[in-house]
Amino acid sequence: MNNKTILITGASAGIGLQSAIGLAKLGAEVVMVGRDEGRTAQAAALVKSQTGNQAVTYLLADLSSLKAVRKLAQEFKDKYKKLDVLLNNAGAIFLTRKVSVDGYEMSLALNHLNYFLLTSLLLDMLKSGPSGRIVNVASRAHYRGHVNFDDLQSQHGYNGMRVYGMSKLMNVLFTYELARRLQGTNVTANCLHPGFVASNFAGNNGWFVRFGMKFMSGRISVEDGAKCSIYLASSPNVQGISGKYFNYDLKETRSSDESYDEAEAKHLWDVSEQLVAASK
Repeated sequence: MNNKTILITGASAGIGLQSAIGLAKLGAEVVMVGRDEGRTAQAAALVKSQTGNQAVTYLLADLSSLKAVRKLAQEFKDKYKKLDVLLNNAGAIFLTRKVSVDGYEMSLALNHLNYFLLTSLLLDMLKSGPSGRIVNVASRAHYRGHVNFDDLQSQHGYNGMRVYGMSKLMNVLFTYELARRLQGTNVTANCLHPGFVASNFAGNNGWFVRFGMKFMSGRISVEDGAKCSIYLASSPNVQGISGKYFNYDLKETRSSDESYDEAEAKHLWDVSEQLVAASK
């Protein structure tokens, strides 16, 4: 990954941080995005110390805000000459309904519209390089998801797990539609399930959830959870492969039946364009 520049969102902790460590070890210039300056600066310093790679920097953005996503994209364009890999990793689950600064349900804003807008704004930089890659962190929760276009804001009968599953299905639908639109270019787009990772994911829902998560079985380490992100961002084995869903064991696998609905993916794209345009 020498001479490659990678932008990683949600990189101040968890699998985002571990992805930054793994890709920095491979020699990449790593730009880490976090929301809190203290934690993100500390995370960047940790990556440098653990890898010996000094080409590690950070940018700040609350990615649930579409204005902040636009500001992040412009800051990146102003400070960096190229972009080889965009790793969309930032995301969260909200067990109670919350609304973003733009008035959008938070899972929709952070988990989907963030990916959609940031990718769109940086696509020209990815296309200008020899072989750009877009890697979207989804989840197996998408198998239980369904995109309800009649209630995208999840205003009726809110259920955090159901809404999270819908947002992760959106990640997969977006990846597949993006890959179709990128056919004939030098840019690929793939998505992945990182595994059930022993991180602080879901910790934003309070101490009781953080405590309970520690006792749930089947969790893998953050190092293992980052392996597929690192693989899709760097491995020559996936050069030229696009529009696929990978499991945390690095194997391409079939996503949900609904995720292959091209008409639904196109409709989601159109609606997403309308939502991000309305936030200007």
